[in-house]
Amino acid sequence: MRKDFDLSLYLVTDRSKIGDEVFLKRIESALLNGVTIVQLREKNLDTNSLIELGKKLKKITDYYNVPLIIDDNVEAVLAIDAHGVHLGSEDMSISKAREILGDGKIIGATVKTVESGLKAKAAGADYFGVGAIFPTETKVKTVLTSISTLNKIFEVTEIPIVAIGGLDVSNIESLKGSSAEGVAVVRAIMDSENPAVSASEIREKVDFYLK
Repeated sequence: MRKDFDLSLYLVTDRSKIGDEVFLKRIESALLNGVTIVQLREKNLDTNSLIELGKKLKKITDYYNVPLIIDDNVEAVLAIDAHGVHLGSEDMSISKAREILGDGKIIGATVKTVESGLKAKAAGADYFGVGAIFPTETKVKTVLTSISTLNKIFEVTEIPIVAIGGLDVSNIESLKGSSAEGVAVVRAIMDSENPAVSASEIREKVDFYLK
């Protein structure tokens, strides 16, 4: 049975250019304007600092009834009592994370091929982040995944998919008719001069082209 989450507008965090107070206010503005799920992804923080920040963030996401996902760190998920974890190909295995977290937590997986999608499904992933759809500055090495591959992954797995990688208000239309349930963004909101407006505009495009 599918867990209760909405992938429409999936915000991946980045606080590298801002302080914690601005960071939290920026996310709250986005939550008020259409973000449906938040992933705390802060590779430069040690686990204790991540947990401290995550607890502050969870108070906000809980207030808006939006799931909080932690990137990569299962220990932090438990300490924060976050809703789940997102795992890449080089992170802890999905099966091991499931063993630790139990059936109630959400586990997302980064998937780029049909083969990896089938393996992730068998291991117990609840949703896939598929991409990068477009080149992105968030990661140095960008391996692109075509929209046709995204569609094929969904066709053979029937696991909910959020499209990731270089997506913003200017190119969401390219996902029209695809199997993506939503889009994941980092810079399009976190680097925006007005995150509330950016979130609202992106959500409007998602609802128009993907629903």
